[in-house]
Amino acid sequence: MNFDRLFEKAKAAGIEDIQVYFSGGTQFDVNVLNQLLEKYTIADTARLSVKGIFNKKMGTVTTEIINEDVFDFIIESIISSANNIDSEDEVFIYAGDKEYPEVKGLFNEDLETVSVKKKLDDTFELERLTMNADERMKMVQAYYFEGKTNVLIQNSKGLKLEKTVNSAAFYVNAIATDGEDQRTAFELSFNNDYSDFNIQELAKRAAKNATALLGAKPCDSGEYEIVLTSDASTALLQPFSGMFSAESVQKGLSLIADKVDQKIANSNITLVDDPFKAKSPRSGSFDDEGVATTYKELIKDGVLTGFLHNLKTAKIANTKSTGNATNSGVAASNLYIQPGSLSYDDAVASMKKGLVITDLAGTHAGANSVSGDFSLQAAGFLVEDGKILSPVALITVAGNYLDLLQNVTGVCNDLEFNHAFIGSPSLRIKSLVVSGK
Repeated sequence: MNFDRLFEKAKAAGIEDIQVYFSGGTQFDVNVLNQLLEKYTIADTARLSVKGIFNKKMGTVTTEIINEDVFDFIIESIISSANNIDSEDEVFIYAGDKEYPEVKGLFNEDLETVSVKKKLDDTFELERLTMNADERMKMVQAYYFEGKTNVLIQNSKGLKLEKTVNSAAFYVNAIATDGEDQRTAFELSFNNDYSDFNIQELAKRAAKNATALLGAKPCDSGEYEIVLTSDASTALLQPFSGMFSAESVQKGLSLIADKVDQKIANSNITLVDDPFKAKSPRSGSFDDEGVATTYKELIKDGVLTGFLHNLKTAKIANTKSTGNATNSGVAASNLYIQPGSLSYDDAVASMKKGLVITDLAGTHAGANSVSGDFSLQAAGFLVEDGKILSPVALITVAGNYLDLLQNVTGVCNDLEFNHAFIGSPSLRIKSLVVSGK
């Protein structure tokens, strides 16, 4: 859609500068349960966010009606919004960077050539394979999701940026029982290259993880050596990811606000925000304000190097935006702990008396992102002399996230990402306090 007419009308109405952010695309959802198609949805999405400067105030409006008939409404809404703002903060619209990096792998046209029948058949097969993988499987739900998104940023200063991304995911929710105990597992695989999916492996992993904890009981309370699997380590990183946002720092909500250039983790920890990661819909050459993105090592060899910025936080801090603006503030693109060379099996084998933690529950409530403290219900396996002895559940692990990062004694080579595109390999931890029986 051509927005030049909107820019002309905005200028005539006294709006100094104006910018549009358009996001639209298609989504395809499938859900299979008991070899029946529970859900089949194809939907179009479209959203237009517009901001403009009027009388030195930034007015904003969002609409899902996208045609020239709403231009007058958009202009009136921007003016009204600006007139109701009391903040004296300087506002501005970005003119753009001289260069934007080329990011490959954002859109794979081959994904769209795979037939709907193939995708449906594979979802049914995923449910069947998982259910038949073990006689203790009680219920399985299999899902397939696919989406394509087109993004356009254009403003009255001459900036015009576009990108198209697509992605797909198979995921499975499995429930197993031995007649006395019941356990669940959730497994996910996402990509934008359909040939990379392996539903046989996904089904096998889901069934194995659902049945492995059957009969689990609490272990004795005490301090244990810990191996956090990649799933558990990622789940723990996610609630603390906000501490790397300059917005959190400037609001006094980050426990590392005054620790730039200080060592906050073991030297084997490097934490990366990578907007160039292939096959991720979070990747791209520009952020939601039109600023060019950059690869950043927020923690390098244990040392905090800086924070993530948008234009507003960068202005306050007298620095440059890092290209991490979102429509809601500041966020990472693809945030992850760099993998090391240690294998998961060797990490487990190295423990004298410890726990492998495979699952952490309640991270939304049991992890305090301001203090860094966490106390979380956990499940996993008891290990002695490098051998897994028995499954463990109904225990609580507690500590402080910065202390945990300082006590990482090994970083494994099995990096995995979750649905929020936050990732971590398995981590071997010197010790954590465990409350059990």
